[in-house]
Amino acid sequence: MILLLHHRYRHTGGEERAVADLQWLIREHLHEEAEILERDSGAIGAKDAALGLLRGGLNPAEVGDAVRRTGARVVHAHNVNPTFGHRALRAARQAGARVVLHLHNYRLVCAVATCFTHGEDCTRCHARNTLPGVRLNCRGGSRAESAAYAAGLALHQKHLTDAADAIVVPSAFALRRLEELGAPLQGKARVLPSVQRAFAARSGAAEGEFVLAAGRLTPEKGFADVISACRAVNLPLVIAGDGPQRAELEARGGATFLGQVSPEQLLQLRRRAAVAVVPSRYAEILPLAALEAMAAGLPTVAAASGGLTEAVPDEGLYPPGDTDALAERLRALWQNAAAGERALQAARARTAPEFVAEQLRAVYGATSVPERY
Repeated sequence: MILLLHHRYRHTGGEERAVADLQWLIREHLHEEAEILERDSGAIGAKDAALGLLRGGLNPAEVGDAVRRTGARVVHAHNVNPTFGHRALRAARQAGARVVLHLHNYRLVCAVATCFTHGEDCTRCHARNTLPGVRLNCRGGSRAESAAYAAGLALHQKHLTDAADAIVVPSAFALRRLEELGAPLQGKARVLPSVQRAFAARSGAAEGEFVLAAGRLTPEKGFADVISACRAVNLPLVIAGDGPQRAELEARGGATFLGQVSPEQLLQLRRRAAVAVVPSRYAEILPLAALEAMAAGLPTVAAASGGLTEAVPDEGLYPPGDTDALAERLRALWQNAAAGERALQAARARTAPEFVAEQLRAVYGATSVPERY
């Protein structure tokens, strides 16, 4: 039995899908039961969030009780801020479970988790020095919120990694950046690729109707760039997703906005697309949008940044923020079925269930017998 621990974000996205995909992988390929214990940012107030950050978690007994109730041998923790924290991981170990900490972003050091602020990549916060995040008010809310995040990260980041038997990250780039940021990984971290449940039989890009961009509509995701690029080469653009930048992007014109769509609807959109684009302006760890598009057999254009350079074929990469280069790549890969086949093969090599399951089995098996706290 594997217990997955996750605090859902206020705006759901790739991490929620990754947790669900891991649950599927554990059940279907490791042949173990898997249960998810979730909390939700939408259900807590600012006061409780701040309290959780400063205390290193709230109500850790819930996690210990869940381990005893389910008989979980491993607790696989994903986002633990603001209310799980290191106290939940310690409670899991006290109850007899081994603990794996899954870092989908840079939250150990960065209050916004993206290392992107005020329109640019940012690595000012380092190890326990999280004061730049307060000075720049990266979270964009009150100074009190920024201070709570900065203090919580500085106080508890090492306690969090101390409480883990193993740490996994989705890309080699993520591991390097976390090390550069001074995150206390303690030699416990290794790369565990994201899994894709299914792959297209072949690329259908030759019959595609539009450029497809999917994701959360925020400045660092670069959707304004792809709108400009598609307008320059007169290609129809469909954008699936929602977020705080939607009204601003819609005012630009030049795209069809569908808002938040279900996974099934997104799959159907990919079957109708001629090319996919992931125009990130920051060093993303490795967005699922790229891997899912490649698994669907779509030629994929992506900014040459972060973990994208590890997964996306070179023919689809362009310098982040360079709309001319982006337009040229879109035109070159538009309805290019051969490029779609290459993307499909690259996705299979990296994210096939059998491949990821073998690595996950090693991670679970490599965790040591937990110390008692």
